[in-house]
Amino acid sequence: MIYLDHNATTPVLPEVLEAMMPYFTSEWGNPSSTYKFGSKLKSVIETAREQVAELIGAQSREIIFTSCGTESNNTAIHAALQANPGKRHIVTSAVEHSSVLNYCLALEKEGYRVTYLPVDREGLLKFADLEEAITDETALVSLMWANNETGILFPVTEIAQVCRTRGVLFHCDAVQVAGKVPINVRTPPLDYLSLTGHKFHAPKGIGALYVRRHTPVKPYLHGGHQERNLRGGTENVALIVGNGQSRRVSH
Repeated sequence: MIYLDHNATTPVLPEVLEAMMPYFTSEWGNPSSTYKFGSKLKSVIETAREQVAELIGAQSREIIFTSCGTESNNTAIHAALQANPGKRHIVTSAVEHSSVLNYCLALEKEGYRVTYLPVDREGLLKFADLEEAITDETALVSLMWANNETGILFPVTEIAQVCRTRGVLFHCDAVQVAGKVPINVRTPPLDYLSLTGHKFHAPKGIGALYVRRHTPVKPYLHGGHQERNLRGGTENVALIVGNGQSRRVSH
């Protein structure tokens, strides 16, 4: 078999698997526990967080580990809406990933208004449409960086500038570009950015959400104190290590 669909998923690199193995075998403790066998793994998680942050030019405290790109996308949208309860409008595009589109469809049933920006025959957005769609009721603009079917790149810098000028939060689904094009979340000034490890040689089941410092964020999953109380659930140390290690060895 000749496998060419790395936009769908990538194989786990041998070096990544090797780095993960101790956390499946000898180092299997719970990092949220109070005794050293588990709690010592907190530093391992923080190292991986720093590695993922480095990939996108972020600070490590701006990275929240999730289970996948879908959770990252949903969490960002949820956070923006919770931060702006009086605003009931979202702007996205008609060609977003299903994790964004289906969440928006669900929100419409709850009374939110969603504008789905069209694309032209080349798959590109018209800035006039974006600028016209944003109103005083807009809580969030959520647009992808690269389309998962066509590979078309949206002009994220210009989109971010429009959002910043209009005072609207901007979420970017960057799942398809991480590791393929340079990312610096400072330029353009992004508020939320979604990643998932299996697109750049980490295992499936681990993702990350960048949240710019001072940008509103509330937990999507409620539970324990993990991820600074922003994402409840026992940390999957092996997969988190794999996510960080894949950034180090594949770029």
